[in-house]
Amino acid sequence: MAMGSSLESAVWEASRPPYRVRYIHDPGAQPGVPLYASYGVANPKTARAKLGRIVRGAPEVVVKVTGRQRGGTHVKAHLGYIGRKGAVEIETRDGEILTSKDDIAERAAEWSDTLEWRSRPTVSSVALIFSMPEGTDPDKVLGAVRALAHAELSDNHDYLLALHTDTPRPHVHLTVQAEGLDRNRFNPRPVQLHRFRERFARELRERGVAAEATPRRARGRGVAGSSIRLVKLRARLASVASGVMTNADRRTNEQAIAVARGQANLPSFIVKGKNRWQAICQAYRQAAAALDASGQPDDQALARDVRRFLDKQPDVHATPEIFAARHAQALSAARGNHDPPIPEPPPHDRGR
Repeated sequence: MAMGSSLESAVWEASRPPYRVRYIHDPGAQPGVPLYASYGVANPKTARAKLGRIVRGAPEVVVKVTGRQRGGTHVKAHLGYIGRKGAVEIETRDGEILTSKDDIAERAAEWSDTLEWRSRPTVSSVALIFSMPEGTDPDKVLGAVRALAHAELSDNHDYLLALHTDTPRPHVHLTVQAEGLDRNRFNPRPVQLHRFRERFARELRERGVAAEATPRRARGRGVAGSSIRLVKLRARLASVASGVMTNADRRTNEQAIAVARGQANLPSFIVKGKNRWQAICQAYRQAAAALDASGQPDDQALARDVRRFLDKQPDVHATPEIFAARHAQALSAARGNHDPPIPEPPPHDRGR
């Protein structure tokens, strides 16, 4: 029993989310170690299963907010996009299919009419995307999102679903009416998005699809990638071959050059991330030791996988650190070749 408690605590310490988790204690219940931030108390079996999925590379679910629509015209345009102008079925909360432009226009107006009294444009709907890697059964992805939406939203918010299979990664667009029946508005924050990821992964596993929803740092990854808005802006700038850099990329490059020259330090979040990764590694080592101590062949095999996972992830690196290292190498090479020094960063771009 002691081994189980040690394993559960180690898995939770390694995989807990970055935000402060609120606990609700039942005075009449036996205290337990959580397995996820949103539901479930760990036991040795579930802790082993979660640890195995992490270190053996189970596919990670993706849940993102892709936009917010303001007004009926904007909602109608968005629904036209996710419905591919009638080529893709749009499923309602009640399981019906919107089959015509009139159906879409009626739903868009219904979601926006109640907001006309507001003094300025207000969010009518929130668009999310639920995605899985290539090769995942699209119908199971849709079924998982349908179950999640019913459990998390159906008692207060209307919503629509659309499955897309025109890219290698099957994904579902979930569009939620912002105004709830109780007048509370749907505005998902990191805590709720993390709960959606956990619920999405659980629904997929119940359908026989291997899936996990762990924070990036639990997998030895640095800060998350760029926002969809920044990715699209980069694509637009690249398409016109203007050579213009986004302000975000320009700031990152300027900071990296300053670090390479010894004129600035790396951001504090990088040091904090490295410290947190070392704490996570220690938790994984404790989990491996607890598994070894059980004497069971399956546990010992999992312990070996944990150590192999750690060997492949000796450190974490964020984008500013990587850029700074590249600039430092270029600066060192330039000095070795007696080339002119790296030029000063260009002035702030006031164009696009």
